[in-house]
Amino acid sequence: MSSNHNSPDRPYPLERTRNIGIAAHIDAGKTTLTERILFYTGMIHKIGEVHDGAATTDWMEQERERGITITSAAVTTEWWQHEEDGVAKLFTGQKQRINIIDTPGHVDFTAEVERSLRVLDGAIVVFCGVAGVQPQTETVWRQATKYHVPRIVFVNKMDRVGANFDNVFHEVKEKLGANAVRILIPIGAEDHLTGQIDVVNQKAIHYIDDATFGSKYEIIDLDADQKKIAEEAYAELLDAVVSVDDQLGEKFLMEEPISREDLKQAIRRATIANKLVPVAGGSAFKNKGVQYLLDAVIDYLPSPLELPAMVGMDPDNEDHKIEVHTSDNEKFCSLAFKLWADKFVGKLVFFRVYSGVIKKGDTVYNPRTRRSERVGRLIQIQANEHKDIQACYAGDIAAMVGLKNVTTGDTLAKEGYDVVLEPPTFPEPVISMAVEPKTKADQEKLANALARLSEEDPTFQVKTDEETGQTIISGMGELHLEIIVDRLRREFKVEANTGAPQIAYRETITAAAPGEGKLVKQSGGRGQYGHVRLEVRPNEKGKGLTIENKIVGGEIPKDYHNAVFKGINEAMTNGIIAGYPVIDVHVDVLGGSFHEVDSNENAFTMAAIFAMKDAFNKAKSILLEPIMAVEVSTPDDYQGDVMGDLNRRRGQIQNMESKGKLAVIRANVPLKEMFGYSTAVRTLSSGRASYSMTPSHFEQVPGNIVSEIVTDRGH
Repeated sequence: MSSNHNSPDRPYPLERTRNIGIAAHIDAGKTTLTERILFYTGMIHKIGEVHDGAATTDWMEQERERGITITSAAVTTEWWQHEEDGVAKLFTGQKQRINIIDTPGHVDFTAEVERSLRVLDGAIVVFCGVAGVQPQTETVWRQATKYHVPRIVFVNKMDRVGANFDNVFHEVKEKLGANAVRILIPIGAEDHLTGQIDVVNQKAIHYIDDATFGSKYEIIDLDADQKKIAEEAYAELLDAVVSVDDQLGEKFLMEEPISREDLKQAIRRATIANKLVPVAGGSAFKNKGVQYLLDAVIDYLPSPLELPAMVGMDPDNEDHKIEVHTSDNEKFCSLAFKLWADKFVGKLVFFRVYSGVIKKGDTVYNPRTRRSERVGRLIQIQANEHKDIQACYAGDIAAMVGLKNVTTGDTLAKEGYDVVLEPPTFPEPVISMAVEPKTKADQEKLANALARLSEEDPTFQVKTDEETGQTIISGMGELHLEIIVDRLRREFKVEANTGAPQIAYRETITAAAPGEGKLVKQSGGRGQYGHVRLEVRPNEKGKGLTIENKIVGGEIPKDYHNAVFKGINEAMTNGIIAGYPVIDVHVDVLGGSFHEVDSNENAFTMAAIFAMKDAFNKAKSILLEPIMAVEVSTPDDYQGDVMGDLNRRRGQIQNMESKGKLAVIRANVPLKEMFGYSTAVRTLSSGRASYSMTPSHFEQVPGNIVSEIVTDRGH
């Protein structure tokens, strides 16, 4: 690999840099794993535990109180692969830099994971050795696949009662469809977890329980039972790698000897190409298996140089693609993937550099706003500690201070470099509530605070209800909005009252129907005239609004076509049943008529709105409600009660399975019925059940509930 991509000033060459995320379902142990990595790499000298509220990356007060991760935290650390007898490693003796982002596991904060995966080169996906593949893990996995992120699986919590490495390994293959291979198999489980079998090197790593928290380990030969497991796993590993890597496949066919380095290089190539997922097992909490997992990160996850060039586009011509190559010597180009309002330094813009170098005081250009701004400070983030740096190089993740007109997903580049990188995509909010300040004096403070929070979080939206004048906040779930209100109080010193949560209902049509709209006003002076004929019909699920222009013979002059389309779009924002947005409609614009003098754009926009309302009235409009995919894990004893409760909530049980003494129930339940479910499920199961829910789809609301909703909306 040529070194001419590196600026002579950069502290670490690009090939020795790893940008990784740690992602998983809530409670799989991501933050604990991050904490151990920081400890073993010498970044911290005392281990903080999540349950004590002392973990480095859980630094928000809300995170410490709840023992969950809410915001993704970035940390930077260093790792050497130590030379050890009988163990092949690909980069021994080279100091490596690892940038880590610890992401949240709760579905309400899925945007944090989405934007982190967009800018990372690799990921460690953590699974709980007892629970295996859980719903949020599937979401994370899909997000990683969407952005082609190579990943390693770490099966954590192997010290817990009921932990089973083989079960989780099979679930990763079956449920996630991953081409998974075992590289580090835990020795023992539950209380008898002592170390790992290194499959490639056919050795046992035995971690020593003493006051050094697993910092010491010894490499020993395998005993007879372990040898059998290791040889079987090696044969499976070799078989899997040979099938996906041509270089090793050729050696294998020619019956040439395959060294451990050859095999590791091939695993590396296959992992980076997303053809293989290495799996390791251990326990972060019990300090077993983290060092060799770090070696695997260095061995198998890519440096920024090993990934395909980022493809951007020209903002003036979407068909013109521009490749952004990873190198310090190219023009500066980066992606702003997160904004954060910091109480000490103001607005922080987290960014990932894809090419070039940025220095403190430089000017960056934003192709979206077509404006340039000066970078006041460059900061390397260690969770909530800030370290000023002079320059930031290709492949680095850092934050800048001093930019004003930036939103999540903006490209920041060298002046005159017109390129737009693909921003991360975010799901639509599913739940809303009204919010108002406790005192009139706080009105402005509340508006400013909400504006800053929605700037930071793309899944948090603020709008004013035109009918009631209320401020409505929308987010991904009850917990999401609860944290927002908590942050208003603590960070922005605004006490707020909240109304009952509102649900993001939608409307759609079930039949085709014609619609006609006319605006005719003659009241002295210039009149208004617009006339539109159209036809609506149901669109495919998820297709949204599509419009086909079938106007012939100049019934409506070309100048007014856009005004008609604008009216159609506006009519989609509130339906005729309860005023909710309408989805999945196809519109054919057929024609109309115009008046030489009185027609104008506004008249045609209004006529199109009238025509749409007319068509909706005939097209059998229905109300849709968001349905959540709910998964409840409960001890067998409470299974009947939990299922009965889900049925009462209009839930449809999809399937059930047993995992040891736990029953896992999957159901589709309307969001309306899920409020306060966390309290209910705790009560039903004496606090022993846990659940998660993810937005699934929209379904028609039963007739008896429609009238309730319409009355509530005052329609």
